[in-house]
Parts: sequence; C-alpha cells; structure tokens
Amino acid sequence: MNILIVGGGGREHAVVQAIKKNPKVEKIYALPGNGGIADDAECFPIKATDLDAIEEFAKSHAIGFAAITQDDPLVLGCVDRLEALGIPCFGPTADAAIIEGSKVFSKELMKKYGIPTAESETFTDAEKAIAYLKNTDYPTVIKADGLAAGKGAVIVNNFDEAEKTVRKIMVDRVFGASGNRILVEEFLTGPEVSVLSFTDGKTIIPMVSSMDHKRAHDNDEGPNTGGMGTVAPNPYYTEEIAEECMERIFLPTVEAMNKEGRTFKGCIFFGLMLTPKGPKVIEYNCRFGDPETQAVLPLLETDLFEIMLAVRQGRLNSDMVRFKEGAACCVIVASSGYPEKYATGYEIALPETKEGEYLYVAGAKRDGGRLLTSGGRVVGASSVGRDLKEAIAGAYALAEKIKFENAYMRKDIGAHAMKALQEE
Repeated sequence: MNILIVGGGGREHAVVQAIKKNPKVEKIYALPGNGGIADDAECFPIKATDLDAIEEFAKSHAIGFAAITQDDPLVLGCVDRLEALGIPCFGPTADAAIIEGSKVFSKELMKKYGIPTAESETFTDAEKAIAYLKNTDYPTVIKADGLAAGKGAVIVNNFDEAEKTVRKIMVDRVFGASGNRILVEEFLTGPEVSVLSFTDGKTIIPMVSSMDHKRAHDNDEGPNTGGMGTVAPNPYYTEEIAEECMERIFLPTVEAMNKEGRTFKGCIFFGLMLTPKGPKVIEYNCRFGDPETQAVLPLLETDLFEIMLAVRQGRLNSDMVRFKEGAACCVIVASSGYPEKYATGYEIALPETKEGEYLYVAGAKRDGGRLLTSGGRVVGASSVGRDLKEAIAGAYALAEKIKFENAYMRKDIGAHAMKALQEE
C-alpha cells in the first residue's frame, strides 16, 4: 500500500519511522517532508496547504491511505478532499478540526457541555477588548482565535502589555485573519500536561502523558517556541488524575463533538493545566503534538499504522494501544536565535543511533549529498530509558553528537519532571 503523509517536521518524521515498520506499507510519500524524512520516505516539495496539488499527487501516485498530521491542512479540509477521492485518511474532517482551528469555538463548546476550562471573554473589536482589560486581573492570557503557528497565546502581566498585545493581534494583524477575534482568558496555575489521544468518534484511548518545554531558554525563560523538548510520562499526571480527565474531559469532548454533528476521528491533543481546583483544558489540538510525538511514539509498543486504520474504520479498542514501561525524552537541537532571528544553511552531521535512540529531523534540507539547516528547530534527539533519569541522560548524550554551526539546546529538559519525582 502507498501511504501519504502531509506535513514536514519532526513530528512527521516520527510518524514515518513508526508506520514504515508495518509490512502492509510498501512506499511512503511525504508532502513536503524534509531533508531528514527523505531517508525514510520519498519527499516532494508540495506545500501542506496546497490542497489542489495534494489531491493531484494522491490521484497520480495510487495512494491507498493518507495521514494528515499538520494543523493547517486539517483545518482547511485536506481530509475532506482526499476522502472525496475515495482515499481513507487518518485525521479529522474540517468540521471537526475546528476544535483547534477556532479557539472561540472550542471555548464555547466547553462552556456549553460543562468541560472544565478557564473563564474567558471573546472580542471582535480591539477597543472594546482594551476597555475590558483596564479592569481585569493580571497576569491574564490573550489568545488569537485561529491558527498562529503555536504563537497565538500571550501571557500579559499588566495593562500596558495587554494593550500592546491586542493592537499587535487585532490592528497590526501579526497573525492575519486568525486575529479577527480574540479571547481574554483567566490565567491558570499548576503543572501543565499534554495528553495525545486516539479516537474513532466512539472510543477514546489516551496515549502516555507528556511534558513540553515551550520557552527558548533554561529555567523557562525567553520567548515561547514550538517546543524545545519533551519528557514522557509526565509525573504530575497520576492514575487518579487520568481517571478524572477521562470522566470530566476526554469522553465529554468526544460526546460533545458528536452532539454538534462534528464527529472527530484521529488524534485529539489535550493541553491540560492541573489547577488547585482540578484539571482544566488550556487548549485542544486536532493532531499529534510537536515535539510531544517525538517522546510518545518511541514508547508505543503496538503498531501505529494498524491503530490509524482502526481509527478510520471505527473499530478502535484498548488492546490495540499499548505502551512500554519506562520513559522517553526528546531534546530539540535548534538554530541559535530561534524563535526570533537565526541563520540557516549550515551542514549537519548526524550520529549513528543504537536501539532505543531516535533522530527526528525537522528543519533541514538536502543539497546533493549534504544535509543543511533550514529552520529554527533542526533535529529532535529522543531516547528511551528504564526510567526518566536514564531517558534524559540518553537524549542529551545523543543530542551532543549532533553537529552544525550555531546549534543550540536547552540544558534542563526534564528537570521539572525529575524534581516532581523526587518530591513524591
């Protein structure tokens, strides 16, 4: 069977490496893929948002199954287009992908169905939002409604910051049409947890929990990024909390989407905050997280491609999804200066990997036989260990062997998780 992957980052590389193990998979194509994915799949320079070109490619390459793993093609309706051609897909249709595509939609969904989340107000007018912010408590959170490459949520500490943020989003339109509406949201406190979950619209099966590290620099300082590293499982996410989340958040979300006529099939990402008043939803994503996937999939014991088929066919069950004992860590090796100004075009030297080690390439391109940096997050170094300490040490040992000019990584990925384990 010929498989199509739509996307081109480290998450897609992790998905490709996982599904290529299945004997049903004959050939994998990635659009656009990247220079590292090209070692495991045939890549073509078609943008993930060019749905016309994707459709033509799928027809001309006898695609038997597609996994759309990037947010914007899902929101634009890539699944709808390919399914209309008779190509089964892993991923939600556009009417379900709105759960990520519109923060206002997801907030209203949670309010309507009693799913715990932060209090918020929605605004379509910048001046009305600014007037409201004169009398709010700080810190508070301002969110652009639509997709904003992971940068659409801003924590502001005072009115001056809030006013500037509103004007950047709604007047200067730094996120384009995604900033036509904004949410002003209560600032929640507590440990953050990411939970990726498979669902076929009836059954929902959470994957192993994880902890992302969004800030660019050590000690959670510097600007927000797409993620500088991840550990799994998240020690704050206990069995008791998992049961509460299933009962109050996961199942109610699937049921709410069904009641709205927006049945979700694929991967729902739950971004949670474990507040003093219990777990609350910070955000939904309509796909695998990045870089959470690069720590979660190395722990998956069962076959990812078989799970994807079961999700599409509506026959998902818990026996299909099993995870290894132990832990995993992913450390992102980035271009110095990311997520702001950084240089690219440097040659990358990648080490050999041994069992339990994985290299997931994100921002790299091929130039003849050379692999060159082409983005901010360049390579994810992932390692599986018997426990979190071993996994973190393994990921850093592997990351240190990745060589390119201006390479940068955080040195404290997993430190919060280790502290939590020591406090138990």
